[in-house]
Amino acid sequence: MDNGNRWRTIDIVVASVIAVAFGVIFWAWNLVWSATEPAFAFFPPAQALIYGIWLVPAVLGGLVIRKPGASLYCELVAAILSALLGSQWASITIVQGLLQGVGAELAFAAFRYRSFRLPTAVLAGALTGLSAAIFDFVYWNKAYDLGSYRLPYALLTIVSATIVAGVGGWALTRSLANTGVLDRFPAGRERAAI
Repeated sequence: MDNGNRWRTIDIVVASVIAVAFGVIFWAWNLVWSATEPAFAFFPPAQALIYGIWLVPAVLGGLVIRKPGASLYCELVAAILSALLGSQWASITIVQGLLQGVGAELAFAAFRYRSFRLPTAVLAGALTGLSAAIFDFVYWNKAYDLGSYRLPYALLTIVSATIVAGVGGWALTRSLANTGVLDRFPAGRERAAI
């Protein structure tokens, strides 16, 4: 019988690998974000369309590990590593990672950690985006105009998270499962059924 919520050693190792890989990706994406600011000068809130990359480990971790806390763990550890590598936003990224992980965690918890199909991944992406948007709304963007910046930025963050983290996280899970690297996880054993 599966112990359900009990984390195995392999769960911890794979969640850590996901988190570390994305911590490095976050560090690089931070540079991309800064470099692309001029490209969005025509409508600065549109930069939120590329936000979703920062939210992928929350969804991916939940889809692969399938245990309470996996989304939170992957997103938080990735954020911690990003901060340690020298994020331009410093340690506040750790708080963001915590809140973003909670967003995806709520989606998986809503289905009692029993549904890991595309609709659940999309919801996890959307809720992760919502938690990110709320944080940014009250912390980073509080000085900006509500209608012309804050609301569009928040909505575009949710759209990006839904597509990039939700759909993208689900597609990445399927791709990893098809390689066989997830055979010790339900996500890997389901590949024949997908």
